[in-house]
Amino acid sequence: MSQQQFTTLDQIINQDPVFGQLSFNDHEQVVFCNDKDTGLKAIIGIHNTVLGPALGGTRMWNYDNEWSALNDALRLSRGMTYKSAITGLNLGGGKAVIIGDAKTQKTPEMMRKFGEFVHSLSGKYITAEDVGMTTEDMDTVREVTPYVTGISQEKGGAGNPSPITAYGVFMGMKAAAQYKFGTDVLEDKVIYVEGIGNVGETLVEHLTEEGAKVFIADINRERLEEVRAKYGATIYEGSDLHAEPMDIYAPCALGATVNDNSINKFQASVIAGAANNQLADEHKHGMLLQQRGIVYAPDFLINAGGIINVYAELEGYDRNEIMRKTENIYTTTLEIFNKAQENGVTTHLAALQIAEARINARRKDNH
Repeated sequence: MSQQQFTTLDQIINQDPVFGQLSFNDHEQVVFCNDKDTGLKAIIGIHNTVLGPALGGTRMWNYDNEWSALNDALRLSRGMTYKSAITGLNLGGGKAVIIGDAKTQKTPEMMRKFGEFVHSLSGKYITAEDVGMTTEDMDTVREVTPYVTGISQEKGGAGNPSPITAYGVFMGMKAAAQYKFGTDVLEDKVIYVEGIGNVGETLVEHLTEEGAKVFIADINRERLEEVRAKYGATIYEGSDLHAEPMDIYAPCALGATVNDNSINKFQASVIAGAANNQLADEHKHGMLLQQRGIVYAPDFLINAGGIINVYAELEGYDRNEIMRKTENIYTTTLEIFNKAQENGVTTHLAALQIAEARINARRKDNH
């Protein structure tokens, strides 16, 4: 499980169960879903629907405990609000987590039952795939509710969002390189990609095509060997990746890898990756990166390619428009770096301010 803001179970239990969670951020709705027959235990977090329905993926993970699952749903759904707002999409933020092992416990019956819970929200929450989920799972959910995106192209959907997510991260990384190094050419740059899932692998492909020196790390050795064979990347064999000298660190696994333990070890000049909630403590760790001169590309901005991809299903725009919107992440990322510099704030805060301004403007219009 990724490092959480809580350090002990006692601290978690001493909080009020939902509204008192450190990750609770004026969420509109939190839905707990349980079905004895299929073994489904899920939490749907709806953070904000000012700009539109809350769209966000479903993650299936074997959480240490239900508190960790709730914390993840709250943090991830909040991130989706800002991701859609800063990308200019008319969507709110939501996320669902299913507690369990996706490899051994997931069944079509469980997916259909989960779809029924999504359907009961009448479109306030629209789901999609995330960690532990596949396009086929979304097709199964689609059998019981229309409130799902990321379905297969054969069924009229935009398909797997991972390649578009990776392309957006690549665009954001190039913008960060331009800002830090004065060139967005990544040839010969030493880049460590931590987490070689679908997104991480596609990012490795883009980076090796550009001639970067790519190192890869993942808990799954088989994946590492597979990706090395395909792209010629170097498998990281050391024990403390964050302390290695590198130009760019790309966290692409679970969140909170920028934390109290890693923050002073980093020798990277840029942090730009696909993982959600990379900063364990947004304010503190954002400030520390800024003080150390490490350029941080806000995760909810540069990993927005996936939501751009699935939004196409709702809005009916084509592949060319998906790519245009995703390429625009480059421009927005540079704008945020410049805004942060002008205002003397962290890049994370600069991105949040832009997203919140858009939400607040819509809120005023609605009133």
